[in-house]
Amino acid sequence: MDIIQLPITIMASKGPACLSYVFLKPEEATFIELIRLLFSSDIEKRNFITSSAVRKLDFKRRLLIFFSTVIQCILLLFRKPMAWLGGVLEKWLNLVSSNGGLLMLILNWLKGKVVIPYTSSTKSLLGFLDTRIELDHNMKPDDTRYKGSLSMMAAKLSYENEEFTEKVVSEYWKMKRVAFYKFWNGYEKRESTQAFVFQDTTSDPNLVWVAFRGTEPFSADDWRTDFDISWCEFAGIGKTHGGFMKALGMQTEQSWPLEPETEDHEFAYYKIRQILMDLLQENKNAKFILTGHSLGGALAVLFASVLAMHDYEEKYAWLMEKLEGVYTFGQPRVGDEKFAGYVTKKLKNYGVRYMRYVYSNDLVPRVPFDDTTLLFKHVAPCLYFNSFYKGKELEEAPNKNYFNLLFFIPMRLNALWELIRSFILPLIKGSEYKESWLMIMARFFGLIFPGLVAHAPQDYVNVTRLGSIPSHMPLPKAYLQKINLKLIQVMLV
Repeated sequence: MDIIQLPITIMASKGPACLSYVFLKPEEATFIELIRLLFSSDIEKRNFITSSAVRKLDFKRRLLIFFSTVIQCILLLFRKPMAWLGGVLEKWLNLVSSNGGLLMLILNWLKGKVVIPYTSSTKSLLGFLDTRIELDHNMKPDDTRYKGSLSMMAAKLSYENEEFTEKVVSEYWKMKRVAFYKFWNGYEKRESTQAFVFQDTTSDPNLVWVAFRGTEPFSADDWRTDFDISWCEFAGIGKTHGGFMKALGMQTEQSWPLEPETEDHEFAYYKIRQILMDLLQENKNAKFILTGHSLGGALAVLFASVLAMHDYEEKYAWLMEKLEGVYTFGQPRVGDEKFAGYVTKKLKNYGVRYMRYVYSNDLVPRVPFDDTTLLFKHVAPCLYFNSFYKGKELEEAPNKNYFNLLFFIPMRLNALWELIRSFILPLIKGSEYKESWLMIMARFFGLIFPGLVAHAPQDYVNVTRLGSIPSHMPLPKAYLQKINLKLIQVMLV
């Protein structure tokens, strides 16, 4: 049975609202209700599902809701143990690193001189996978790879704590960190989204970067966002991933009003929008770039999407003119084909450069599935790079839904090559490409699960520094038209 939709009135004055939606509330799910979901197409009777204009779903969609809800229930149950385990692991890694290795830690302990790391020097688990914090000094602001490289480093840094972020941006990058926030998710009722804003004071005009954090390995809240296949459809725009929209700050009335419903909490979209307005009004020549890795990439492109939804309001329309580009790395799909078309059209109209990087067999850009059940589609083409860091522009990455048996053996052979490459690359390209012992251990794990290790920041940083693509990716036509118009204005002056 297909989805049955009923008409619903949308109040335009309140901003874009969902034409139809299905939202999950796993905390209210019971075993009996989950079983009933599998045998009854009438989702209205399920107390853990909130829906509008949708009454019945076919079995395949109900099965997806079943698994999504069960996984979220498990994550809720293990939320505290996961956070504890992650905290212990990170503290141990930082302790070993601060003392110069495991052997030195033991010697320092015997001497009673164990070095306890300061917060400003403690790194996340992903920070230990790829320990690089310095920018590639061979790249200057006029280098065609500069923005992509800095975007990926910012996306990687977004996983770190506030003090460490401040230290890297100011001391190593010689730039200005503007803000660091943890944002409220009104549906999960906790702070689950993290982002930071900084100014690239080396470029002209100054560029403002917004970097959204991706999924933390031991954050049950982040994994809930990823597995939450709630969806909402906006009139004339299309369907979007409900979990990602909630994390960005969608209000509890399933809508995107021009202003948040309450000022009791900070929501990612609204707070970052205000920060950008303040910065860009101070510097009329400045522009901004959105970036993120994994979940962070999804939030980056959705931020631009919601900003485009609000361009009918003069107060906010000018922000789209100031959006220089959206750079995402290992970004999952965020909406259906109609939504992808809407976003692609808006970005082209405003001359926004959209760069979606996909590395080799990375699993995450290949989910949620582009099939007849989930109907997800990526926005615009991607920059696809193989394990030799050779890239090309494609509409979609090969093996688009990942789980294709034809790729089973080739993916594992490629993972073996990546393991071998980790020892060869530093000999050819220099010590900055030497991989940490933790990353090498992950490479061995990748022989079994190649799609997960390929998602790590290590290869995406390498791609932005070493990657090549024929003539690179062309600028959007609207972007070139804006540049030509500025050149004419300069000539007339």
